Amino acid sequence: MRLVLLGLFSILLGACGGIPLRGTGDLGLVIERASGHVTLVNTSSRQPYARIGGLGDLSHASVVYSRDARYAFVFGRDGGLTKIDLLEARIVKRVMQSGNAIGGSISQDGRIVVAQNYTPGGIKAFDAETLELLSEVPAEYAPGRFSKVVGLADVPGNKFAYALFDGGEIWVSDFSEPKKPVTKRYPAGLQPYDGLVTPDGRHYLAGLFGEDGVALLDLWQPEKGARKILEKYGRGEEKLPVFKMPHLRGWSVAAGRAWLPAIGRHEVLVADAATWKETGRVAVKGQPVFVMASPDGRQIWVNFAFPDNGWVQVIDTLSGQVVQTLQPGKAVLHMEFTPRGEAVWLSARDDNRVVIHDTKSFRNLGSFAADAPSGIFFTSRAARIGF
Repeated sequence: MRLVLLGLFSILLGACGGIPLRGTGDLGLVIERASGHVTLVNTSSRQPYARIGGLGDLSHASVVYSRDARYAFVFGRDGGLTKIDLLEARIVKRVMQSGNAIGGSISQDGRIVVAQNYTPGGIKAFDAETLELLSEVPAEYAPGRFSKVVGLADVPGNKFAYALFDGGEIWVSDFSEPKKPVTKRYPAGLQPYDGLVTPDGRHYLAGLFGEDGVALLDLWQPEKGARKILEKYGRGEEKLPVFKMPHLRGWSVAAGRAWLPAIGRHEVLVADAATWKETGRVAVKGQPVFVMASPDGRQIWVNFAFPDNGWVQVIDTLSGQVVQTLQPGKAVLHMEFTPRGEAVWLSARDDNRVVIHDTKSFRNLGSFAADAPSGIFFTSRAARIGF
């Protein structure tokens, strides 16, 4: 019997000879918005390993990953949804699902990919295996009136939470039956511009552009409805011009506090993550766009809108102080931490480079060329709620 097993083992080794096996946990991709390409990257070697074109308009493109972290789903601004195989470095399938899209998400069980759209306003659900359209939820907030959808996030129970910019509401759609979604609506406030879900999947927050404050929905108790938090923020203060709408998706809870970009102000807003009361503000160099916590929650990295978009600042969450100011390149659009946070990758669009920095010493670890890089997305997102 032992000889038989050894023989079978030898046959299997022979059959696999020449086929390199590898995982995908240290892979990712960089969006090259101007040319419609993505560059596939390896965070262990800190180098690209393939480049794929033909993805259309990738301005404001975003990416989610299959739960096995092999496939990337790229949401383009032109409504294109593209499935990419990271191991074979090829497009598996591409569909045009709308005329103007703004990102997407993937369900808790990994079976449903959902795109959020400006035109026509609403969300569409696709089979993650085949990209077959399963169902759609038009964002008709009043008879004949459709809203742009923003802030789409996957939440537990194969549900998706999102906000209606024009409708001033938060909607939660349950895709337990993918072809028969059930949607519940919650008034939120004026012009919610982006949204996020907390790492535990309990709270959905929508930043409000049309008024001061943030709308908060407790997904464990949705029957209580959305309530306003941080509503005194900015009250009585002069409104400042907004050079670029901040993104909430990059934020996270760190050191028991939530760190959020302040609209139009040179500040990062700090709130207690238990009471949702404002506890402080950190003065920073410009108008923050992304306010991103490192995986261990010790640092907050902040990039800025024009004219300060060549700078990045680092806040220590223990002291609440800016501890480092860097100038990594021209027009830094996005940042992404390696899975355990020993390094951060930054896209310097106007330098046509991706720059890598050590998060402890802040020294430059390297860089590589990319054509007007914007979003950077690593496969470690596959296992995170809301990413």
